[in-house]
Amino acid sequence: MPHRNAPLTETGRLRLARCVVDDNWSLRRAAERFQVSPTTAQRWADRYRRLGEAGMADLSSRPRTSPRRTPTRTERRIIKVRLLRRWGPARIAHLPHLVPSTARRVLTRYGLARLAHMDRATGRVIRRYERDKPGELVHVDIKKLGNIPDGGGHKALAGPRAARTARTPATDSYLHTAVDDHSRPAYSEIHPDEKKETATGFWKRAHAYFTECGITVERVLTDNGSCYRSRHWRDHLAAAGATHQRTRPYRPQTNGKVERFNRTLLDEWAYARPYRSEQQRRDAFPGWLHTCNHHRGHTALKGQPPASRVPNLTRQYT
Repeated sequence: MPHRNAPLTETGRLRLARCVVDDNWSLRRAAERFQVSPTTAQRWADRYRRLGEAGMADLSSRPRTSPRRTPTRTERRIIKVRLLRRWGPARIAHLPHLVPSTARRVLTRYGLARLAHMDRATGRVIRRYERDKPGELVHVDIKKLGNIPDGGGHKALAGPRAARTARTPATDSYLHTAVDDHSRPAYSEIHPDEKKETATGFWKRAHAYFTECGITVERVLTDNGSCYRSRHWRDHLAAAGATHQRTRPYRPQTNGKVERFNRTLLDEWAYARPYRSEQQRRDAFPGWLHTCNHHRGHTALKGQPPASRVPNLTRQYT
């Protein structure tokens, strides 16, 4: 493909060259006709004499030699460190005394996966998957979150140290969340603990929410938390007709859909602005969750919100 500012396409070059070589036009006349310099006209005419029509195509701009290219021995060392230690380019570059951009180019040249796309323990590329229909698999998880003391956290306070030490001590909250694997709608609640009774009560309401949206839950995926290993949780899932599946130990990426939702939750709600109290942050949670389900574009859904895959997410047709 010719350069965007090139005055001649391949067809124009061929016509110019034929005027000079075949029709015996002068270089100046041909250059004036095609609005290029005589030097350019001579270059295409010479190439036409040597190569014919094939010579009108653009040649590669890659140099024949690259004396400043990273030596092969150094490239092999970069690749070896990446495969053995799972380091990023910034950390790898310190060993052979290179800049991070050089290490990054070497890794890109050899097609090595980004660290975010591989399992650190095994080095294998993480396979992304998606269930075929809503309800086939629902991811459930609990996220521990520190409460904001009365008067606001450190981001909201600008007063003296004495004012900060006199505040009410902060405790923790636990966000129980369920995310459908296929359509990505989320149901989430804030609770003071992660006991089995709390987790089971949350799932009852989450299951009712998905049912009202027209989603029949077939399987539930959780980690190995004590509340999910309890007989209380197992019996309730069995009564609801759902199969329980747990992730392997130290493999949180298996439950990646809800783990990614937790990260979005922290970035766009929990720490999105300096709240003055825990209650103020909790009051903003329902509105944010509605926006996330109905209006926020999801990259896995090609920029569409989860509501685009669940027609009854608004529960108007129950």
